[in-house]
Amino acid sequence: MKKILVLIIISFAISGCSNQQASLDVHDHDHDEVKLRIIAYNENFEVFAEADPFVLGKTSEILAHFTHLENFKPFNEGVITLSLITGSSGIRHTLDAPHKPGIYLFRLQPQTTGLARIQFDLEYKGKSYRLSGGSYQVYDNEHDAIHAAEDLIQDHPAAIAFTKEQSWLVSFATAPVEQRAIGVVIKTVGELLPAQSDEITLSAQSRGIIRFVNDNLYEGVELQPGEVLLNISGEGLAEGSTTLRYREARNNFEKAKADYERLSKLAEANIVSQRELLQAENEFENANAIFDNLSENFSESGQSVKSPVNGYLSHLFVKHGQYVEAGQPIATVIRNEDLVIKAEVQQRYSHLLSELAMANITSRDGQTYTLEQLNGSILSWAKNPGVQSHLLPVHLKINNLPGWHTGTLLDVFLKTSDTKPSMVVPNTALIEEQGNYFVFVQIHPESFEKREVFIGNTDGIYTA
Repeated sequence: MKKILVLIIISFAISGCSNQQASLDVHDHDHDEVKLRIIAYNENFEVFAEADPFVLGKTSEILAHFTHLENFKPFNEGVITLSLITGSSGIRHTLDAPHKPGIYLFRLQPQTTGLARIQFDLEYKGKSYRLSGGSYQVYDNEHDAIHAAEDLIQDHPAAIAFTKEQSWLVSFATAPVEQRAIGVVIKTVGELLPAQSDEITLSAQSRGIIRFVNDNLYEGVELQPGEVLLNISGEGLAEGSTTLRYREARNNFEKAKADYERLSKLAEANIVSQRELLQAENEFENANAIFDNLSENFSESGQSVKSPVNGYLSHLFVKHGQYVEAGQPIATVIRNEDLVIKAEVQQRYSHLLSELAMANITSRDGQTYTLEQLNGSILSWAKNPGVQSHLLPVHLKINNLPGWHTGTLLDVFLKTSDTKPSMVVPNTALIEEQGNYFVFVQIHPESFEKREVFIGNTDGIYTA
């Protein structure tokens, strides 16, 4: 599911400035329904609380929602202290467990009137965090507190309510509007290809008949280093039989070995000369070298075609019982560690290719990655178009990801360097309706307003 993003553009929702007392419900309400809205952020957490207006000597309930900004899911463990501080003194309430998942219910009874600061202190997994919830007035009577709070009501008739409990159940996030340089973007399609060093073609080293050693040898099967795929047998061939060559080399080796061992014993008794012994040793070493060389890839059954790496079988060019000549391609094995993306662009962009600085890649599941995230680089761009397509190929090298395979088509956004920033939003925040685009702007963490925007360039992740 695509992640939903909304945009935080109301500054007090992030900072909680000192003269800001509260943001209130936008709907008509009775006095008993008036609630202060306390909003606090740091890099790790979001706090959204609804509180009774603060009155001297009267207990106020503060229902606080705590959210992990890492994944926008509820905060369910940890000790939290809520403090109401006036000057150098204050009151606090500490809870070591939520009232409900992600929700903590605090109770405070103010002892002093005046401007008071709200402060949240969290103890989570051995670390301490502090969030400032802004400043709020403590009144000496309930009537003044409620009417002062009513004066702060902000009217947003188009706002849509979306509670924290609802947002915790779906794929949801918020993000601020940013100033970011996008540059000139060339959008095209790229094909995943194996890296040159990752694609290995196995060839016949002798002529013969293909004999499969595994009935389950099909394209896509995973292979281990040294695993035998098939044999090329020379049995029955009139000429150039590798089986006969192997047997001849083995027989020569065994004979030379036996002769050398026999003459070595005779030389100890001075029955044969050192010259005869050296000649026998030389013949033995030559026969041994020839036999060892053949034994690496040949046996009684012929040539053994083995996988040189840990990877998978990409192509199998032969069938069981087929006759092959020496040098003929047998199979292709791919290591599948690095991949190359071949993206082709129109010739009208040729003047921009030397300025390419980065790229974003969108997979078939809609996930977009930067070239940096894929530990990739721009390898090359062609100076001349291809003969058939008349397009200019650009090659990018990347690390492979699970589920990515050669031959797959991807959306590629090639980007030039740029220092001119634009106002941008994440692409996942955009909603298209009949050619018009909208975003949801956060009024407060449970209220959002749908607004139309006019879009510009996109790099696959952000849109101006």
